[in-house]
Amino acid sequence: MSKSVDLAAYTDELLHTGSTPDYPNAVNGLQLENRSPIRAIAAAVDFSTRAIRGAIENRANFLIVHHGMFWGGVGSFTGPSYRTLQMLMENDIAVYSSHLPLDRHPTLGNNALLAAELGLTPTDPFARFQDIFIGTSGESDIETASLASRARGFAKSYGEIRTSVITTGRRTRKWGICTGAGASAETLSEASTRGIDTLIVGEGPHWTAIHAEEHGLAIIYAGHYATETLGVRALAQHLAERHELPWSFISAPTGL
Repeated sequence: MSKSVDLAAYTDELLHTGSTPDYPNAVNGLQLENRSPIRAIAAAVDFSTRAIRGAIENRANFLIVHHGMFWGGVGSFTGPSYRTLQMLMENDIAVYSSHLPLDRHPTLGNNALLAAELGLTPTDPFARFQDIFIGTSGESDIETASLASRARGFAKSYGEIRTSVITTGRRTRKWGICTGAGASAETLSEASTRGIDTLIVGEGPHWTAIHAEEHGLAIIYAGHYATETLGVRALAQHLAERHELPWSFISAPTGL
């Protein structure tokens, strides 16, 4: 039976964790080791008490998350931080986190999987971060309102989507996807430079909707949480099938 360090080593190689730059607090890889062999895998978007409780209920002792234990920065293990660590230790649960490595993976990644969910075919990378691309892009010929409707259908289990102003009859001919907090100044600039007319993200600041209207861009805000459910689910399923283990997804929407 597999141990957490072995499962993590395989996953690091699969996702190219060591060669993928990320934000300092991401701490990609095995964040907490455990002692016992892995008996079941759980996946959640965020490291939280709800995620840990879900893993315990499903008898999982390998928890995969997109936003890990240290996302809020370095701090002392007191109060809620101590209680979550205590739950993990008492139930011998390992924690594996993958942020940008999982976002950008060509088959298990959030961006590629969201494109598939929306019926879009990726042809080019998008959303540059340092020396990598996180997202994906491609061409289409679809009414933008219909594309927004597809996104609404995808995200309905997790919350409502939002859009910038979409004029009647507007068509999407070149799109870009960057899940999570994808509507940044950098992605909007890249979209403009590359002639992308529709940007699909998880969320973005208020000013981005104004920018979009002024620059002839449409932005579909499909939900930070919703757009990042795909990668952890796909990774958990892949590992579970490879190691003949049960797996579960712990749904814990944030409302964003």
